Amino acid sequence: MCGIVGVVGKSNVNLTLYDSLTVLQHRGQDAAGIVTSDHGKLNLRKDNGLVRDVFRTSHMKNLTGTMGIGHVRYPTAGSSGPAQAQPLYVNSPYGISLAHNGNLTNAKDLSDDIFRDDLRHLNTDSDSEVLLNVFAHELQQLNKFKPTADEVFTAIEGVHKRCRGAYAAVAMLVGYGIVGFRDKNGIRPLVFGEKRTRKGYEYMLASESVALDSQGFKLVRDVAPGEAVYIDQDGNVESKICADNVSLNPCIFEHVYFARPDSLMDGISVYKSRLRMGEKLAEKIKRERPDHDIDVVIPIPDTSRTSAVELANSLGVKYREGFVKNRYIGRTFIMPGQSQRKKSVKQKLNAIPLEFQDKNVLLVDDSIVRGTTCSQIIEMARDAGARKVYFSSAAPPVRYPNVYGIDMPAVSELIAHDKSVEQIEKKIGADWLIFQDLEDLISSCAEGSILPMDFECSVFNGTYITDDVTQEYLDELEAIRNDRAKVKRQKERNLYSPPKQNEEILGLHNNE
Repeated sequence: MCGIVGVVGKSNVNLTLYDSLTVLQHRGQDAAGIVTSDHGKLNLRKDNGLVRDVFRTSHMKNLTGTMGIGHVRYPTAGSSGPAQAQPLYVNSPYGISLAHNGNLTNAKDLSDDIFRDDLRHLNTDSDSEVLLNVFAHELQQLNKFKPTADEVFTAIEGVHKRCRGAYAAVAMLVGYGIVGFRDKNGIRPLVFGEKRTRKGYEYMLASESVALDSQGFKLVRDVAPGEAVYIDQDGNVESKICADNVSLNPCIFEHVYFARPDSLMDGISVYKSRLRMGEKLAEKIKRERPDHDIDVVIPIPDTSRTSAVELANSLGVKYREGFVKNRYIGRTFIMPGQSQRKKSVKQKLNAIPLEFQDKNVLLVDDSIVRGTTCSQIIEMARDAGARKVYFSSAAPPVRYPNVYGIDMPAVSELIAHDKSVEQIEKKIGADWLIFQDLEDLISSCAEGSILPMDFECSVFNGTYITDDVTQEYLDELEAIRNDRAKVKRQKERNLYSPPKQNEEILGLHNNE
């Protein structure tokens, strides 16, 4: 999962891009990058690390230009490192930079085609580089000196015919404009907004509406599945559906975990979705344990807080904040290696004994993936004096890998993959464990939508919305994503530190 943003403005857009990436930091903490276009010249800065660490004052001064794109990276399929920080760049045709969120399920086959048929070189194993080169090749085939919006749309039609999986992307054509496009199933999110200034209208494309809100842009709408929105450097906007057989199948895990609660996705409030998750979970608790003895509901910060509040209200039970979070620790979900995650949980949370002492506590989390975090938190609750520790998940059991841009663990490391609820309950050490039903989760997220949609729920039901996910592909992911492989790659990166990616050749501005 990553965060992307593109801006076409009337003055320098560097600060707008920087602030937008800061707002989207929850979507990726591995690397960050910005590239701007200034009178036909690209200025680039990207590196591993958080937004605040990658960009210094000297970098921002050099990122001049009235249009640009940015990216915060969360590595999928376990790959990482400075060479894969985005935006990525190719010099032909025109000079194109691209930032991508998602995962191409046919990236391996496309890589071979790009080398053998398109005669293009790939420098990394990143599927984002594959997507960029496919787009560049399709655009170059048109053989136009100055691309028009229609020609950009024709190239993206070619992208949709060749690429499978999930992708929301923004691409900048140097000296011409920015285009944002979304896969034909709309799995990954992308929104479009505008802002009126004294000099005229400015436009933004971003992963979440909060990026628009933070910079004073008005949300115009979501980019539709298979649609491309092109904004030229003068601020002219055109759009077109560039794919056949489109349908809206957004990833439901955005509502469960990834998205900020103050975002709107496909017209649906993430905050209200999570409130309804709490209501539905409370209804299930009442059905299964009408005579429950829960004294207090405590969320595991931060994502589950909204659901926990409404769950407590529906049960008529006290809601309390029982854990204090260290906000300088990253999201443990995306940390490589089991030992690192275990260490991070203890650094991340600390219990308030007053809220646990001699009480039957219901802990609420957004989901249970590996089970590492929840088992440690249950132990912390007991150490803090809880009489009984019940555990609830606002999402169903995660039993299958994600192939559309979320780096879920290997199947063997998913605690629920081959276990019953009772077995998971015993494994994590809870006195009682309850999961949300999938039907209730879908209902929670779909309510209020004016668009026909069918959520992508593969991590819960094993049904993949695209038709190309084979067992062979899943086996390959298993080998890449297991913790042993991730730790090995991390050690290799520590031993062989590559040169900084921002020390660009290819004529880019050296923004050190």
